[in-house]
Amino acid sequence: MYKIDFKPNVKKDFKNINKSDIAFLRSSLYDFAENFNADYEISLMATGKIKKLQGQKEILYRLKLRSYRIIYKKYEDKLIILVVHVTTRESAYK
Repeated sequence: MYKIDFKPNVKKDFKNINKSDIAFLRSSLYDFAENFNADYEISLMATGKIKKLQGQKEILYRLKLRSYRIIYKKYEDKLIILVVHVTTRESAYK
């Protein structure tokens, strides 16, 4: 099972989101981390829920959850999903 680690600026992101959406996002993220493996990732990529972001210095992924986008990166050796940013679709890629 992967561990979820939030960057400090993610707390600011959550302040701009209503409580019911925060509950949905957190439960979805913990389910995502609990079920995460190579096959699960491939199946989510095939459906378009996960996408590898292009043009970044580091390898980042986007996870779609309703109208929100979770930007994350994986550390294979530490088994950590580091949540970099949580935002709506409109401002996710600025």
